[in-house]
Amino acid sequence: MKSTLGKVPGRARAHRLALVAGMAVLATLAAGGMLAANRTCRQLSAGRIFSAVTTVPANEVGLVLGTSKVTRSGQPNLHFNQRIAAAAALYRAGKVRHLLVSGDNHIASYDEPTDMRNALIAAGVPAEAITCDYAGFRTLDSVVRAKEIFNLPRCTIITEAYHCPRALWIARRHGLEAVALAAPDVGLKSWSLRAEVREQFARTWCAVDLYLLHRQPKFLGPQEPILVSVNTP
Repeated sequence: MKSTLGKVPGRARAHRLALVAGMAVLATLAAGGMLAANRTCRQLSAGRIFSAVTTVPANEVGLVLGTSKVTRSGQPNLHFNQRIAAAAALYRAGKVRHLLVSGDNHIASYDEPTDMRNALIAAGVPAEAITCDYAGFRTLDSVVRAKEIFNLPRCTIITEAYHCPRALWIARRHGLEAVALAAPDVGLKSWSLRAEVREQFARTWCAVDLYLLHRQPKFLGPQEPILVSVNTP
């Protein structure tokens, strides 16, 4: 009777090689997917991102994308501060007459829209020129709800430069005519680098949402059209 003991290591090596080869293929596909998503995102947002209030086209409503007021460590969130400053400047310049602040409010102790509203009022924006969307759980939710719930045919999206392409990509895919005002960078290299890295993964997942899953906002519901006052800038 022939022994098969000598064949086991050979099989194990073959399985390991197959596993390594499979992981390499998956890594290549993932990298290719990220590159393709990033390229598509940039192409579809080209020419629609503005870095200065003076050059951005005027729209009746600006959509301020939500983020937390403070970090997990309790420090002020620089992204929050930059978005608020940019939105307030856009309003003061008369480039928008109303601001829709959209963010997460899934628990009572966490309320991005109210924090943004309060900060904008403190920056001089009248309360009656601000509408809160409490179901902007993700960028997709905020952008799609701006069109479907708040009945906006067009708007100016306000967020940081790294975030603008993805927001505009979602808007274009869902038929919302939009441009974006890129808030100034936070100025801290480590902070900006983390945001950029996260954004690369977010764009890949965005492609899955838009083209494969056809994902919709978590909550829709009846329309709540924004009525822009003629007395505002």
